[in-house]
Amino acid sequence: MVAVNLPNKQKPKSVGPALPGVEVKIVNEDMVELPRGEVGEIIVKGDNVMQGYWKRPEATAETIVNGWLKTGDLGYMDEEGFIYIVDRKKDLIISKGINIYPREIEEILMNNPHIKAAAVIGIKDEKSGEVPVAYVELEENAKISENEIKRYLKEHLANFKVPRSVYIVEELPKNATGKVLKRVLKERLQKAMK
Repeated sequence: MVAVNLPNKQKPKSVGPALPGVEVKIVNEDMVELPRGEVGEIIVKGDNVMQGYWKRPEATAETIVNGWLKTGDLGYMDEEGFIYIVDRKKDLIISKGINIYPREIEEILMNNPHIKAAAVIGIKDEKSGEVPVAYVELEENAKISENEIKRYLKEHLANFKVPRSVYIVEELPKNATGKVLKRVLKERLQKAMK
């Protein structure tokens, strides 16, 4: 744990400020610290941060640079030092050079009363590089079509963020802890497109 929202010091959607003894920076691809408010990778340093992977020096070298742990989370820090996580770096979709954060689309989908669960992935596209695709699990007895979901998204998102396709599935693939396995969704879609 590197940040915590204290009862007397909280901000909506923030994970809180860094804990005492933990340093947090937001950096670009070159590990250069970004100004407050700009989105980049969250890196951390402190006594409670792992020193490396057991007997995996290559993985350690990729993840820990000059004592800083690259978390794989994208986020930003506000002027008061509160940290906000935007998405996982590996989930980022880059379409025509513009960053699209799947989590933003998923949150909007989850605000629809007909939708029980949602996952957004990026798929390769010749013209755009990548485009978003959404998978949704509906609430019991919900009556909504893929086109209605796309219309709903168009009301809440910029056009370039609206998924090219929406797939309604009975159940999203999840691991033992309930986390959606986006890798499995990508594999299934790639097989279906062949």
